[in-house]
Amino acid sequence: MNSELVASVDKTTHPVDQQIMGTWFSYMWWGGDPDVVNPVSGLTRREIHAVQKSWAPVNANSFATGSELLRRLFNTYPDTKEYFKMVRKLPEEEYSQNPQFKAHVINLMTSLNLAVNNLNQPEIVAAMMTKLGESHRRRQIKEKNFHELKEVIVKLFIDVLRLDDATLSAWGKTVEFWYKHIFVTLNSPEETR
Repeated sequence: MNSELVASVDKTTHPVDQQIMGTWFSYMWWGGDPDVVNPVSGLTRREIHAVQKSWAPVNANSFATGSELLRRLFNTYPDTKEYFKMVRKLPEEEYSQNPQFKAHVINLMTSLNLAVNNLNQPEIVAAMMTKLGESHRRRQIKEKNFHELKEVIVKLFIDVLRLDDATLSAWGKTVEFWYKHIFVTLNSPEETR
């Protein structure tokens, strides 16, 4: 009789118990409430997951992706090519044979990969972006150039990944977080020694 009682209870789990169990499972899966916004990054755990998941296929062939990204940037905004001495006078089909271009693509994609993979540690990403801003300020890159790059990235992601609106929005917030920290040092006056 006890086994019959247990069997009948298992079949009739109360909806409130199911909701509690679902909440508990969700909390354990996400490591906390998936929809709480991190005060540093402005991203939720759910948004970070969407960005990281959508990044995986992009990073699977990072050199090809990075090369395509820069190719699109140069075609959309030809004046940006002036910042890249190694390809300034090269025809497009010769970019990928240039060792300096290859090195820049690898650096770009490695930086992006580190920034995406460490979104759960936004203080680290913020520090990385601050350093990136410093290095690009020394090269006289302007904020407008970063906005142009963002435009090209978004178009590339729409064309290639066909992201849903929620994931695209998460990417937008991610890039805003990165740019906030890049622009702090990019736009600061040169330090005097």
